[in-house]
Amino acid sequence: MIIKANYIDIENRNIYAAAITIDGSKIVTVQAIDEELEDYILPGFIDAHIHIESSMVLPSEFAKVAVLHGTVGTVSDPHEIANVMGIDGVNYVIENSKTVPFNFFFGAPSCVPATSFETAGASIDAKGIEALMQSKDIWYLAEVMNYPAVIHRDAEIMQKVSAAHKVNKPVDGHAPGLTGNDLEQYISAGISTDHECFTYNEGLEKLKLGMKVIIREGSAAKNFDALIPLLKVFPKQIMFCSDDKHPDDLLLGHINQLVLRAINQGYDLYDVLHAACILPVKHYKLPVGQLKVNDDADFIVINNLKEFKVKQTYIKGNCVAQNHISNIETKPFHIINQFNCHAITAKQLELKSSNGKIKIIEAFNRQLITACVVDTLPIIEGVLTTDITKDILKIVVVNRYFNAPPSVAFIKNFGLKEGAIASCIAHDSHNIVAVGVDDESLAQAINLIIESKGGISVAHQHGKDVLPLPVAGIMSNKSVDEVAAGYQSLHYKAKELGCKLDAPFMSLSFMALLVIPALKLSDKGLFDGVNFNLTHLQA
Repeated sequence: MIIKANYIDIENRNIYAAAITIDGSKIVTVQAIDEELEDYILPGFIDAHIHIESSMVLPSEFAKVAVLHGTVGTVSDPHEIANVMGIDGVNYVIENSKTVPFNFFFGAPSCVPATSFETAGASIDAKGIEALMQSKDIWYLAEVMNYPAVIHRDAEIMQKVSAAHKVNKPVDGHAPGLTGNDLEQYISAGISTDHECFTYNEGLEKLKLGMKVIIREGSAAKNFDALIPLLKVFPKQIMFCSDDKHPDDLLLGHINQLVLRAINQGYDLYDVLHAACILPVKHYKLPVGQLKVNDDADFIVINNLKEFKVKQTYIKGNCVAQNHISNIETKPFHIINQFNCHAITAKQLELKSSNGKIKIIEAFNRQLITACVVDTLPIIEGVLTTDITKDILKIVVVNRYFNAPPSVAFIKNFGLKEGAIASCIAHDSHNIVAVGVDDESLAQAINLIIESKGGISVAHQHGKDVLPLPVAGIMSNKSVDEVAAGYQSLHYKAKELGCKLDAPFMSLSFMALLVIPALKLSDKGLFDGVNFNLTHLQA
């Protein structure tokens, strides 16, 4: 097969008309030709950090859509399913990924559970990480979220980091807001990337210390605008990622969206494509072709350099997508899960108190970080109640792995005027998290998920709805179109109830993520993410 197009030679910063000859899965020649051509050819895009599970579909179904946008590979951290199912969960997504022609590169989840302050469904200790690191299907140690343990050189976490270094596999970081001496100590442990930067100065400090910064633009956390100026300063140390991509967003685009935005904002074409196509392959030592002789034929064909419309996607010489039609066929796959709790009552969600002055989680649109604010709530018959005039609602986390009393606190900025929303996608342990105006709606939304053994839901006086996610309680075994339609329906219902966040369910899913400051809620109680300990509700 011979493909003629304008060849974008990213590393040599050159474009010329070329004929690329492909024999089987390999590129055998790249020859300059004297012809005027319309299309352009370049290496495919790589998402440098993603949790496939957050798309709510199996890896095989994710691949079917990702190739439409020119993505040929992902650096995938399976810690979502690992927190539910342990190493069995890691092996499950690897097994499923092999059923389709796509470059999935999985890491070994370093923090399962992420902390000891929450209940997960499984644990992967240092010996488990050492065993995973020996696998040819494991490419790196995934984000080391327990940065306090690294800073203080905790023996268990350092044994995990060492296990990666012994086999010459990179270690991913996760250190939001970390600066100064603590950051230097963290990096000195051999941690090479961070995708959690949310300010320019934070990213700049990490880059100056030698880290590679992965600019994230997902469904909830959107850091592109703040961080893209770093590309001009450290163009060889930047990558792009989505981290978490909900199904409706995935249908619209992927890394191609970041490429187009950067180019439209005037950033250098070659620097942008180095971040999207080249550096992830080099950093993680991935066997993905880069349009060179003897490489695998992994590439994309686009219409021009202004629109960047993906016309064809090739993986190992096979055309996996053409004219926005995917050629990847997915097949039925078995289901695994761990869901063992019983229905709750509204009475269990009451908080008795004689003092209404409490600590409240303050959520922010498009951010994973929260703040801790103090305010006074009304007390009715000895029970703390929500105050929608101040946009202060109740937040609940329910342990899904065994029956336990619900954990209850309060949250600001969700905007609901009635009803409740709930999700079993609650990073990282994936217990049930819910936000609502009244206890009856909260209990109903939570029980919908318990009945479905995983999912997302909406409940209010006039109705209820749920999107079941039976695979580990966080994914569906249905098509991305079906899941996206179900998710979008619930999204609009949440907005109709008054939610003012851009992505209500994605934002909700991070309110139990303890490793992101400042105040979060786990099934064990309110958590201070700055001092890294459980804290009291009363101020």
